[in-house]
Order: sequence, then C-alpha cells, then structure tokens
Amino acid sequence: MKPLLTCLILLFTGAVQAELIPGNSVSGFVYDKETGEALIGASVLLSGTTRGTSTNTSGFFALTDLPEGFRTLEVRYIGYRPAKREITAADLGGKKLIFNLSPDQISLKEVVVTADSAGTIKKLFDTPVSQLEITGIEIRKIPQIVEPDLLRSLQTLPGIVPASDFSSQVYVRGGTPDQNLYMVDGTDIYNPEHAFGLFSTFNTDAIKNVVISKGGFGAEYGGRLSSVVDVTNLDGNRNQFTGTANISLLSAKSTVQIPLGRYGSLSGSLRRTYFDKTIGQIESLKEKVPDYYFIDGNLKALIDLNETNKLTVSYFGGRDYLNFKFNPDAEESDRMLFDWGNKTGSLKWLSVLSPTLFANFWLTASQFDSELNFKQVNFTEINKIRDLTVKGNLEYAWSQEHSLRFGFESKFLKPTYLSESSDVYVDIHDSRTHLSGYIQEQYKPADAWLFEAGLRLDHFVADKTFTDFSPRLVAKYNIDDLQNIKLSAGVYRQYIQRVPRFFIGDIWVTSDQYIPPSRSNHYILGYERVISDGVTLQAEVFYKTYRNLNAYKKFFLADIVSEGHDDQGRTLYTSTRGLFNTGNGTSTGFEALLKKDLGIATGWIGYTYSSTDYTFGGINRGKTFHPRHDRSHTLNGILNTELEKAWAALWGTTPETKNSRWILGVNFVYSTGQPITTPASAYLAGSLPDSGTDGLEEGGGNIGFSLYPGEINASRLPDYIRADISLTWEKRYETWSMAPYLQIFNAGNRQNVWFITYSDDSRETTQVSPKIEKVSMFPLIPTIGITFNF
Repeated sequence: MKPLLTCLILLFTGAVQAELIPGNSVSGFVYDKETGEALIGASVLLSGTTRGTSTNTSGFFALTDLPEGFRTLEVRYIGYRPAKREITAADLGGKKLIFNLSPDQISLKEVVVTADSAGTIKKLFDTPVSQLEITGIEIRKIPQIVEPDLLRSLQTLPGIVPASDFSSQVYVRGGTPDQNLYMVDGTDIYNPEHAFGLFSTFNTDAIKNVVISKGGFGAEYGGRLSSVVDVTNLDGNRNQFTGTANISLLSAKSTVQIPLGRYGSLSGSLRRTYFDKTIGQIESLKEKVPDYYFIDGNLKALIDLNETNKLTVSYFGGRDYLNFKFNPDAEESDRMLFDWGNKTGSLKWLSVLSPTLFANFWLTASQFDSELNFKQVNFTEINKIRDLTVKGNLEYAWSQEHSLRFGFESKFLKPTYLSESSDVYVDIHDSRTHLSGYIQEQYKPADAWLFEAGLRLDHFVADKTFTDFSPRLVAKYNIDDLQNIKLSAGVYRQYIQRVPRFFIGDIWVTSDQYIPPSRSNHYILGYERVISDGVTLQAEVFYKTYRNLNAYKKFFLADIVSEGHDDQGRTLYTSTRGLFNTGNGTSTGFEALLKKDLGIATGWIGYTYSSTDYTFGGINRGKTFHPRHDRSHTLNGILNTELEKAWAALWGTTPETKNSRWILGVNFVYSTGQPITTPASAYLAGSLPDSGTDGLEEGGGNIGFSLYPGEINASRLPDYIRADISLTWEKRYETWSMAPYLQIFNAGNRQNVWFITYSDDSRETTQVSPKIEKVSMFPLIPTIGITFNF
C-alpha cells in the first residue's frame, strides 16, 4: 500500500510543479445562468473541430495543447442555449473562463439529423461505459406510488429491476442491493430506505443530478461489486431566493435555496410523513394504522473561498419511528418499539490547483443505526455501522493525448450488532480499516480512439488482512458523427456484506477470517448511435462472474458457533462464524435504451434480457439455480408530454401562449415472472407412531400437513405488467406557481402475484389436497397532491 501512496504523492507534486508556468491551455466552469448551479456533463468544443471535453461534477473543464489559429470555444448542454466565446491570448494559461448558459424553450417541431449530432455523439463518447444520468426534473416527471422516489425511478432504466412493489431496493445486472454503492455528495450511505423499504431516503426535490454506473466503472470507485449510485444535491440558487413546497397523501415537504451574496449559496429540505397525525387519528382506523412516521432533511452550503477554491458542507439525516401495539384495544397491550435511520455529513474542498490540475478532497462521516425493543419478552437489539472517511480525487489534463486521474481513500468502519434476550446474548462489534489508492490514465492517440487503463489497490484490515489489486480497462472507437463502440473489462471487490431481514433493518458485517471478500469480473461491449437531435440509442452486452458470494443462512442457528456463556448463563455469540454460505455465480445480459430528450414528447424505452445463476455448496444440493430477483425479459417505457402542444402538433395548429399547461406522464413496465420454489409433493404425517387415517377422519388431531420442496426457483410466477399515469395542471403566476396533480399507480388494477401460499385442504376432502392461494402486490392506487414553487 505504501509504495502506491508514495507514487501518488510524487505524481501529484510533479504535476503541480509542471503547471507552475501556464501552457497553451484553457480551463473554466459552466453554470446555469438563472440559478448559478454547475452544469454536469456540458460539452465544451473547439468550433469547427471534433476536439472537446465535458464538464465534471463540479462544472469544471480543461483543454490542453490548443492548435495554432484556434479562436472560438463553444459550450452546449441539452435544454440550454449554446454559448460561444472568442478566445484571446489573455484567456490562455491560468485565467478561469466562466460560461453561463440560459435555459432554452425547445421548438415544437421535430428535428432531423444536423451538425449538432456531432456534439451529441461526442458527449456519449465521453460518458463512461454503462453510465446513465438522470436529473431531479426527470425523476419528478415519472409517475410513482404516492410521490416521486429516486430508487423507484432507477427501476425504469434497463438493467435495473425491483424485488416487488413493496420494495424500493434495486437489483443491478443480477447483483443484490448490498452490491450497490450509494453516495450523497460524496458520502457513503447505508440502508437508504424508509418505511421498511417502501420508499427511499432521498428527497427528490433536493436532487440536482444522479449518476448510475451499472458496471465497468473506473478505478476511482471500489468496495462494491455491481453498481454506483452517485447523488449530487442542489448547491443552492446563487442569484435569488427560491423554494418548493409539496403536500401529498404521504407527506409534506419543502426545499429552499438561498443566495449568500458573493460568498456562495445555501440549500435545505425537510420532509415528514403524517399518517400518524391524520388517518391515524380517525377513530375507526386507529386499529388498522400503526403509530408510524418518518422524517428526513438535508442542508448544504457552497462557499466560494476565491476563484479557484470552493468549500462545500453537506448534512443529511433521516429517521423512522414505529410504536406497534399487538392488541390496539388493550391499554396494556404488548408492543414493539422500533426506530432506525441514517446520518451523513461531509466537508469537500474543491481546488483548481493549476489550469490543468483539478482536485476534490473530502472528509465524510456516515452512520446507520436501528434499535428494536420487545419489553414484554425482554428482547433488545441494537444494529449500527459507522463510517469515517478521508479521500481525494485528482484530475490532470497532461496533454491532448494523455490525461490522468488518481486518488486515495482511508475508510474506518465500525459495525456493531447487539442482541439481548433472557437466554441468548449476541455481541459482535469490530473496528475495520479500508485503505485504497488508484491511478487511471486516459490515452487518446487519435480523435476516433480512446483507451483507459486503471489500477486500484485495496488493503482491508480485520482479524485477517486482505490486499488486492483490481485492474480496469476501457477502449472506445468513434465510427463517425453518429456512432460509437465501447469495450470494458474490470475486476471489482467487496469487503462488506449485508444480512437481509424481512421487515426490519439489514445488518452489515465485514470480511474476516470466516467471511471472504467477494469478487466480480465485468466484461461489457457497447454500441451508441444518434438517431436525431435529442434521440439516442444505447445498447450493451454484458457478462459478469461472481466469486465468494455470501448468502445468509436462514437456519444459521444450526451452524453458528457460540463462545460459551456469559455471567448470567446466557449463550454468548461474538463472531460471524457459520453465518453465511459461500458460492459463485454468473450474470449475462443484453440491454437497449432508446431515449428522446427534445420535442413535444420526451422519455425513453428500455429493454433488458438477463440471466443470473448461483451455485452454493449448501443450497439446492449444490446445483445451479436462479436467484429470486432474476428476470429474463423486462420492458420499460416512459412518456412525458404537454397535452396542448401534443394536440396542436397532431392537428397542425399553433398552441396558444398562456400561463398554464397540462402535463401527462405514463410509465409502463412488463417483465417475466420471478423464480419461485414449488412443492415437489405434499403429504400427511402423524406425530405418534400409531397415527393413521383415523386421526384425519376424526379431526386430524395427530396428523400434520407438510410440503416437500422441489428444486430451488425452478418455476416462475406469472408475468408482471403494470401501467402508471400522472396528470399535472401547472399554473404560473408572476412570482410563484402551483401544480396540483393526480397519480394512478397500477392503472389497470392488474393483480400481479407476489408469492404463492399452500395450506391444508385435506380435512374437507380426506385426501392430500393442498389449497393454493396467490398473494398479490399493490392494486390500483390513486393519489393526489399539490406542489408550490416560489
């Protein structure tokens, strides 16, 4: 580990020294003119050439080795008017160029392929393999259950599927939810769900941009096998005070943005559910509605230290509270008290160290904890994980052909699990250190070619030390102004595992002498094409291998090893030995995304074919099986349109200009059914040696009904089909606007099957005759709400 860190320090020092004398380069930032927000992924091009770059997550860009005679720089971003600037000798070297782009009103007319297609394909070319972006505005347009939700929005993209209507967790290309790295403003977040997984913890009104990397991500990311979900919250409007307030059947929430003059900006949001204060107070419903609510909020400040240095301070907190009475009618009823939540905080220093050297440094802290109490049975559980991290990412534009990314991360983890009852005491608490460093070079020998080679070093210290190298490789080829081809391969490792549990929060444990780190190899081939301005096609084939997957043993008590007894005579457990089965797996698939960003109708159509197979020595008699989240075929469709404009386009008329509009949103999803395990046989068994059919005929006192399972997940549930609709009327006034809306989840009221139950029906038939019942997911759910913008 030390040699790599030393190399990174020397590289950093040399890069700074090399840039003390400015060269023939330009650099700067791209912002939204109205709000001052940095624009992520804006295209910066040399006019009349194919040379260019894209802005990073801070809106920064750098171009080196500018050609002789260069005069004009052009900046483009979808939904904004392009900007051009004549470059003089005074702009070269150390001066920071500032581009402020104005939002554009997109023409009603459909467009054909134009010269701007070159800019679109350039942006696709610069985008990393298997990476998609979705903005807060796009998320809020997608019809949802009750209110917009980030993780449910991601489920509309190819390669990403849910477990059921009741869960917002996402499964990416065959991976499980714990294989996804979730970050908010650079901070890792654990168990990002509210309401037992029904909603995610992310307030969509506070989101500026979300980057989802479904595989093949660069060496700067590590610690997870499947994906990265990187959320950037709003910095805050730098020009004027603005706000949003929303009231739905689920919650009330508000987001405000406050300018701080020349010093920066501030943004904050707050959300709280109120079932406990509304429906829960209705006398006839008190018995049916539990005493439950959640609250969350975030605060973010952006401070300009000077032209080249910015400081960002960010905080997020969310908590769920449940007070459940098992007998609502009884004053002294047994009850369960359960609360859980996340807290994160980060301090980020952004620095332009030279015209071609950009750096971000973070100090972050994250904690998930839950506490469960059954006082009547003397049971208490405390589940917690703490994460303190120091990290840095640097980008160095070495020359026109070469650029470099390098950085480090020092992560200190403290998972804790305490469970106490009258006869068992579990005390598992550890301190872990995860050190990592990476370097990744980008080489562009010609305009049409780009190669990336990266290496990540992980050093994980537990009661056993693990040191691993993970290489990453990428190749891209620009066929012409309309087409790209991409290849990617990489090794990914994970040192933290999740113990999934129904209803209550998952437990996190780390790799140790009993739990080996997991490993996955990614192989990806991609094709991209610009169909017309604002219309793109992206298709990818992927293959993933898994090694040392850890599956939680449902009957772990038969294998887990105790450490004796405590001073109260309770059985004592202090390690994870015997908690998991270890196995291997593969995922293979094809994805296609047709996306339309401009015109009277916007949205996307996504298709996924996928097959995931697991093999565990202690499961299914060692035979390969499909996991529960495997879905062979999935088709998603998203449509958003303004009804007046669509009607005018249909009849060839010009829509009236007015201060109100109707907005229609449609979400459609089809997928093949999930795998299930069905019984191979059903039988009656007596509890006593002389139990026979007489017992059955007389009421079955000694006869029990049992099922013998077949092969695991060898059958499938019926296909899943659902359509959601949203209708919004937006009314704009001089300084504010309102938008009442109607959303209908599962508009067709299809009874999509969640699982199947089997019960004993033999008492009526005097035969072994199991009764089969289908348990469905959500029916048709209409909801209303209203949003105010000011």
